[in-house]
Amino acid sequence: MRAVPGVTTTHEVTNQVPPLVGHDPIAGDAALAEACLRHAGAATLASLADLGALAGSAQAQEWARQADEHPPRLRTHDRYGHRVDEVEFHPAWHELMGAAIRHGLAGAPWADPAPHAHVRRAVGYLGWTQVEAGHGCPVTMTYAAVPALRAAPELAATFEPGLTSRSYRFGLTDPTTKPGLVAGMGMTEKQGGSDVRANTTRATANGDGSWSLTGHKWFTSAPMSDLFLVLAQLDEGVSCFLAPRVLPGGERNVFRLQRLKDKLGDRSNASSEVEFAGTAAWLVGEPGRGVPTIIEMVATTRLDCVLGSAATTRAALTQAVHHTRHRSAFGALLADQPLMQNVLADLALESEAATSLGVRLAAAQDAGDRDFLRLAGAVAKFWVCKRTPAAVAEALEVLGGNGYVEESGMPRLYRQAPLNSIWEGSGNVIALDVLRALGAGSAALAAVTAELDLARGADARYDAALRALAAELADPDQLPLRARRIAGRLALCLQASLLLRFAPADVADAFCATRLGGDWGGVLGTLPAGTPVRALVERAAVVPA
Repeated sequence: MRAVPGVTTTHEVTNQVPPLVGHDPIAGDAALAEACLRHAGAATLASLADLGALAGSAQAQEWARQADEHPPRLRTHDRYGHRVDEVEFHPAWHELMGAAIRHGLAGAPWADPAPHAHVRRAVGYLGWTQVEAGHGCPVTMTYAAVPALRAAPELAATFEPGLTSRSYRFGLTDPTTKPGLVAGMGMTEKQGGSDVRANTTRATANGDGSWSLTGHKWFTSAPMSDLFLVLAQLDEGVSCFLAPRVLPGGERNVFRLQRLKDKLGDRSNASSEVEFAGTAAWLVGEPGRGVPTIIEMVATTRLDCVLGSAATTRAALTQAVHHTRHRSAFGALLADQPLMQNVLADLALESEAATSLGVRLAAAQDAGDRDFLRLAGAVAKFWVCKRTPAAVAEALEVLGGNGYVEESGMPRLYRQAPLNSIWEGSGNVIALDVLRALGAGSAALAAVTAELDLARGADARYDAALRALAAELADPDQLPLRARRIAGRLALCLQASLLLRFAPADVADAFCATRLGGDWGGVLGTLPAGTPVRALVERAAVVPA
């Protein structure tokens, strides 16, 4: 230690964990890299090398810290009293956004002719959002807006080039000339929440093909986006509209930001309440068909809810494994102590199962398999998002008191963990949507069943779980009461199917023994005797870039 005049040295700093830098959360993550190779190939994985190196860098971690510690600020008026309705972000936010869009994580796959464009994006998104999750919200909405906007071909022709661009330029300017666009969404209102048919915002025709919106939106994320898909009432019912922040030609649209939400997590991202007062907008889809139209966007965001939750779990696991490899207690490294190995191995199973299912959904997007996505996307969104808070809490506990300190980054992950389970609707809303997807003659159920059948016969516990699932589905009484149970079982069977076919035998066996076979406790870290915990933890360790 450096001597300081007049100060007596009382201790040396020992047994502290070095910074986790220089790793690659994409190619260095065995489960994620293998999923990419499985669904897209080596060239796709290689194309993400620069993003992986950036994601593991000290620079990216500093951007994440700064963006979280300096949340966005609302400016409703300029110094002269004119409304400006602008949100200011820390420069680190723009660095994160620029990197994400530059590497094709927003709308780029929709304009990419490569056969695995959505898998590439999904793998990159899962790796990159481990750095900082808040900016993933506008990145996700930009990605999801493109298929919904195609319900209005003329609008899509005008704005899709900007939405699929790899250019990020912050600021409110004419969206028809801006090189890159970011999209948002405004569905919920204070009186309805997830019940968007109760919305009261109304639209009136202007006679020139445009409409004027009057009303209030209760939760509009990323209000500095260029374009928004919003819902409003017509005589025919709830309808979908495109509302730009700046009108073609450069005039500002009416988009009055009332306040920014003070949120539990996602603090780097602005979420706002918005007043529409003669706000110009254009109809997307048919009048009265706004819910099915915007559901196209919502359904696409489900993929990122799964990927984002898998990323949060993976980031927490990575920190936990790194900590135990450098921290000693009671005369031994934490990583060498059996009970700690049990906890880490159980977390690793949770992470790999979530990762495998998320990338599989992206492969279905590439394949245009809408039937599979309809049901698998809903059950994955329900289960993976529900599991994330428990996994992150356990990983935080691995770090002990150090994990409870902001500087560790773990509190940010913990605050973020519940978010994706709330987005679009709570667990109950998603579980009930699973029941709708399971309706009579469901093509979605047939598509998921075909996926499950690919692993039939590989493990007796898996086969028993399929029989139990079939029995659940064959009993129609009180289905709403059992909706969560059914959604969870479906998700676990899908995860097991993937692991049995593609993961190492140790991973699949441990997953089936615990998640399907019942040899498991009520908390993580209760894997049965004989589980090769050290091997599972070694597989979960991130390889340096």
